[in-house]
Amino acid sequence: MLISGLEKMSLVDYDGFVSATIFTGGCNFRCGFCHNSPLVLGYKSLPIIDENQVLDYLKKRKGLLDGVCISGGEPTLQKDLPAFIEKIKALGYSVKLDTNGTSPDLVKSLWENGLVDYFATDIKSDKKGYSNIIGIDGYDLSKVEKTVDYFLNNGVNYELRTTLIKEYHDNQVMKNIGEWIKGANKYFLQKYIDNENCIRSGYSEVSKEQAEEFKALLSPLIPNTYLRGY
Repeated sequence: MLISGLEKMSLVDYDGFVSATIFTGGCNFRCGFCHNSPLVLGYKSLPIIDENQVLDYLKKRKGLLDGVCISGGEPTLQKDLPAFIEKIKALGYSVKLDTNGTSPDLVKSLWENGLVDYFATDIKSDKKGYSNIIGIDGYDLSKVEKTVDYFLNNGVNYELRTTLIKEYHDNQVMKNIGEWIKGANKYFLQKYIDNENCIRSGYSEVSKEQAEEFKALLSPLIPNTYLRGY
């Protein structure tokens, strides 16, 4: 495992759990508003944290931590991710995986083999706007669509979420997203906060009033739509 970061305790990364958060290096998207640019663009220059060091820490914190969130970057790019999660599960932890949805077969395998208890996946935009927002011209969205379809139709524990960017998200885009993920278990509209670790600067947050309007627009399609960070 290419582990590039470890947050030893978090109360916000895995809802309902006191968790540790493990960050993997590398990503196949280039979302300009991403807060983890060192993990996306500069991970090769970051120190690598030995997986055994992480596992030893989790062993020592049993009873104080009850969950582990694996994030990135994009964790599903790591070929030994399933074997690593098996070691975490053997310690008795619940596991959440943050993924951009580009590895649907792996997602399916992790869920059906009981390795991941909860998934979180960003819906960056509607289908038409995806390539622009992830910074890849002509991106084939079929793998993300396959992951979302699997979540919607197979009793998976998951949440979908969109970081709201004024330059990208308007009523029509949000309505299109709602039609795509209609009936989702949970859908969070997240507040964007600019900081120095973003891949690109110059984006604007959506106001709370506009976010509430989006929520009202989406609620008939996705009753479990919530604001996060507002």
